[in-house]
Amino acid sequence: MMHVGLFLSFLIFGSTGGEIAITRGMKATGEPERLRPKELLRFLGKALSNGWFWAGVPLMALSFYALLVLLSWEPISFVIPASALSYVVGTIGAKYVLGEEVSAARWVGVVLVCAGVALVALG
Repeated sequence: MMHVGLFLSFLIFGSTGGEIAITRGMKATGEPERLRPKELLRFLGKALSNGWFWAGVPLMALSFYALLVLLSWEPISFVIPASALSYVVGTIGAKYVLGEEVSAARWVGVVLVCAGVALVALG
């Protein structure tokens, strides 16, 4: 069971870390001014030259491979709800790494997700 916890950690922290890194990179990149091919290619070039983007990609890949391994070991009815803990880590990362404001309603949602994961783990 310890290996399940380890790979669940890879899944949660890999996906959340990757999403936070890519978010930071994309916020630094900005957005395309118009949806024309030349400007979209320029936008893509800016995104691909951002280090945060490339820090996030391997983390997301790690997360995906951890998900595949977990699905080979455990039922999906456990893996998917347990992976919802990434909402908790993501909210904490959004607040403390990205500096986002997190409302009280979102924190209540995080607590409810934790309660749901605990129920799934018990059953």
